[in-house]
Amino acid sequence: MEQRNLFQTIVIILKGMAMGIAELVPGVSGGTIAFVAGIYEEFITSLNNLNLKTLSLWRTEGFQSFWKTLNGKFLVTLFAGMLISIFSFSKLISWLLDAHPIPLWAFFFGLVLASVFFVGKAIKKWTIFSAALLVIGAVVAFYITKLPPSENSDSLIYLFFSGALAICAMILPGISGSFILVLLGSYKTVLDAVHERDFKIILTVGLGVIFGLLSFAKVLKWMFNNYKDITLAVLTGFILGSLNKIWPWKLVLETRMYGDKEKIIAEQSISPFAFEGDSQLMSAIIAAIIGFSLIFILERTASKSN
Repeated sequence: MEQRNLFQTIVIILKGMAMGIAELVPGVSGGTIAFVAGIYEEFITSLNNLNLKTLSLWRTEGFQSFWKTLNGKFLVTLFAGMLISIFSFSKLISWLLDAHPIPLWAFFFGLVLASVFFVGKAIKKWTIFSAALLVIGAVVAFYITKLPPSENSDSLIYLFFSGALAICAMILPGISGSFILVLLGSYKTVLDAVHERDFKIILTVGLGVIFGLLSFAKVLKWMFNNYKDITLAVLTGFILGSLNKIWPWKLVLETRMYGDKEKIIAEQSISPFAFEGDSQLMSAIIAAIIGFSLIFILERTASKSN
């Protein structure tokens, strides 16, 4: 793994912060940001190094050898950036989702739309098979965005697998981990557990996250090593299909009360011209252009650092 100076370390922190902000919004994946930022494969490889063989190096060859093999500095720096975002911007993102949802969703729509281009551009050789996989990936992701949320569940086994699936979604470009928790009906349970310091649930979900992280990272690493173009085609399709979830203009079909808050259960993407109320079309277009341009800046920065 490459050695980084102070400036490069700060850049990794900023990329981690961008991933953290993306994960705060149900529908946007931090994995998409990692890919465009040029750190996706290193991220997957480093996660794949979290195994018993690497841990044994600590005992046989010392901590320095273990840390270097793990690429520990990179992982700690990246996750530190993500945590900074989550604790610093969660209230801001929550306020924007309530007060200015259309421009915010438009910003992320532009950002993810540009990501489709850059992930697809990484495919070296297009074939009929890879094109078909792109379409299949897009259809699957689109279908996932149309699924209604499940009823809330507090079964520990269910929460364990919810955590495992959510973290898989986090490192997979296209679908966000928080959105998967919403679909599985575990989002409120996990959120309440964090607020109420219910460590039994937090630990259960945390173990599921670790299980999903270690197992899925191995699969992705193997896919990248052996079938890179095919993997990229599927990921491009996933990102493309997920655009339905973050389309700014929605018609609410069904809501449900969670405590004292009303949550949207089912919604449908509609034209901004059919939107009842202020469609904020101009501000949404500007926000989408900013998001779209930001990906180009991020990708160029990644190219220069590489």
